Amino acid sequence: MIGKEKGEDTHSLCISIPEAAKWLGISKNTAYLMARLGQLPAIRCGRRRLVVPKAALMKLLEEVKRTI
Repeated sequence: MIGKEKGEDTHSLCISIPEAAKWLGISKNTAYLMARLGQLPAIRCGRRRLVVPKAALMKLLEEVKRTI
């Protein structure tokens, strides 16, 4: 996992789309596109902010890992 950066709360349940992009090794634009297409689990908070639940991201990575 990525360590504590820019005041990131390591105990939070969700991460930002840019942070999820870092975890996945993709650009933030690709991560936003994946979220819009439903390929990256994201929750809208308010009108503009999207967050990715850490548990859902870990589950997605485990599913991909099993197919490799």
